[in-house]
This record gives sequence, C-alpha cells and structure tokens, in this order.
Amino acid sequence: MSVFSGQLASVLTDGEWAEAYTPEVGWALGDGQDHGDDPAWDAAEAEALYRLLEQHVIPAFYTRDQFGIPPTWIRKMRASMARLTPRFSTNRVVREYTEKYCVPAATAYRTRSTNHDRLGAELIAWRQALGAHWQEARFGAMSVETHGTEQRVTVTVRLGGLDPEAVRVELYANPVDAGEAERHAMERTRKLDEPGHGYEYSVSIRATRARGDYTPRLLPRHPLASIPLEAPEILWPR
Repeated sequence: MSVFSGQLASVLTDGEWAEAYTPEVGWALGDGQDHGDDPAWDAAEAEALYRLLEQHVIPAFYTRDQFGIPPTWIRKMRASMARLTPRFSTNRVVREYTEKYCVPAATAYRTRSTNHDRLGAELIAWRQALGAHWQEARFGAMSVETHGTEQRVTVTVRLGGLDPEAVRVELYANPVDAGEAERHAMERTRKLDEPGHGYEYSVSIRATRARGDYTPRLLPRHPLASIPLEAPEILWPR
C-alpha cells in the first residue's frame, strides 16, 4: 500500500485496502483477483499505475485554488482520516482483539482449569476418542424429497466407534454471489436397524437451489471446544 501525504493507493488484492477502499478516500489498481507472477499482468498494472499518477494523483495534488490549496486533495485527505481512522486505528485493533480474543481466551482457560482441570481432562478425552475412531465413519445413501417450496434432505451415517454426541452432521453449500456458505445442522432422527452407531440424519431447507449444490459433511462437536482449531477433522461423502 502506498501513501501519498495521507492519500492511500494500492492494488485490490491488498487485504486492508480491499476492505477499506472507496473512491472517496483514495485510488485502487487491479481487479481484485490474484494473478500470481504473470508478467503480462505486471506490465498492465505498471501501465495502470503510471496512468493513475498522471491523470488523477498528480493533478489532484498540484491543482490549486487562489490560496494555493489543492481542494480535491484536501477533500480526499479529510475523507480518508474521517472514514478510515476509526476502523483501522491501533486503538480499534487493540480493543477488538481484547474483546473478541483475549477476554474469551482467559475466560475459557479459567473454566477449563476449575475443579482440578475437570473440563480440560474431558476435552482431552473427547479429542483422543475422535482421533482413535474418526477413520471409521462413513456416509451412506442420501435422498431428497421436495414438498412445495421445501426440500427434505436425509442421509445415513455410520459412525463406527464415534460417540454420536461428539459429532454433528450438517448440509453444506458453497457461497453464491459473494455471500456466505450455507450450513444447515441436520437432526439425528433414527437409529439404523443394524449393529453399531448407524443413524439417519435429516433437515428441511427452502428449495431455492439445485439439489447438486448441497452435500452433507461430518464435523466434531463439543459445546466448549474451539472448532476447527482444537478438532480439525472433517468428513465428506466419497
């Protein structure tokens, strides 16, 4: 990210600038996509930078009124200070990290260490059981029934030695149009009529997307564990 006396300019693949950029506060280069080490794209961005400097940045700074003040430059500088400082200042970063991470982490530590580390020991046992039996889990058949504007999705899962309370099954679909991924928790509705931990899981969703957009997946579950940080396992149908 380059700074021109309070004015900001960078490529839209720059993490902070991709989040902060608006035309009122600075200038941007590129299309927001990662082009790797493509020399043709590097040349195109270099040309775009020179054009941006020549046609916008330099005129904004050197075009002065009768008092020697560059009004366009000052306008962008004020907008940059007013809009970006509250969002990207060190004060905000420290406050947000304290509230979102440090305080919850300290609270979680105190919770796990009380009663002679009872919860900590429980989480270790849960984690060890996941590691010992995760490879035994398998997905079975999946079926979809449409009822008006809803779809009822059902899937069978054989958990092997996994405790059904230690895992969750959810129906997943990739994001659409820069939205968020869809994640629908599936309910354990029936034990399969066979030995072992085999169950049927179901969920009803709105029939707004193609059936092929959705797939079930198996994840660890514990109300007081940080997932996937403490349990990164995940199983998709093969």
